[in-house]
Order: sequence, then structure tokens, then C-alpha cells
Amino acid sequence: MLNKKTQYAIKALMYLAEHKDDGPVLIADIAKKKKIPLKFLENILLELRKAGILESKKGKGGGYFLKIPPSKIALADIIRKVDGPIAMLPCVSLYFYERCKNCDEKNCGLHDIMILVRDANLKILESKTVADLIK
Repeated sequence: MLNKKTQYAIKALMYLAEHKDDGPVLIADIAKKKKIPLKFLENILLELRKAGILESKKGKGGGYFLKIPPSKIALADIIRKVDGPIAMLPCVSLYFYERCKNCDEKNCGLHDIMILVRDANLKILESKTVADLIK
């Protein structure tokens, strides 16, 4: 399940994509239009800027804007950068792998099924972008 932070990040990116030709967008405008708590949104946008998805401009006429085109921002990348692993178990994660305690991965039916679930999710999340959400 997507947590609120990830949902808000995606909503903010959608808003910025819809207004990409308008120049930098104020955080307060995004917060108001998308009903996201301002302080929470500030932290999210800062993370997305550090991740290289957004850029910001200070001063008059400043705000946030997309650093890369919406068609190049995969949903899987957003989830990983904001929330971490996409996999439901740490032992099947591609980027955040951790061995499960007291588990033999070679003989674990749950492990095998969760690999299939992960791959099915990734097939969609890696192929869909922010641009797909605003069409």
C-alpha cells in the first residue's frame, strides 16, 4: 500500500507536470490545490529535489519545477526515492535486499510467490510515468 507521503509526492509531481510551462510553482499553491499539509509537502519536495527530480528557484518568481520531463519520471522511481522498497518482503527486493530472519529462501514458497508479485508490480510501475497520470 502506498503511504501518504508517496501519494502526496505523486500528486505534487502531477501538479508540477500540469503546470510545467508556467515556470516555477510556489509550494503554497501546490499544497492548497492538492490539499497537502504545507510542512509535509516542503519535506517531500526537498527530498525530490535531492533525488534529482525537481529543481527550485529562490526569490521573486521562485518555486519548484520539474528538472526532467514528466515522461521520464517512472512511478517506480518516485516510490523508491520517497518510500523505499516496492517489494512486499525484504528478501525479494531488487534495491533494498535483506535476508529474512529464520528463512531458507531456496525452500520458501512465500519468497517464490512474492518474486512474481514484485515482477508484476514492477512491469507496470517502471513503464508508467508522471506523464501517463495527467493524460
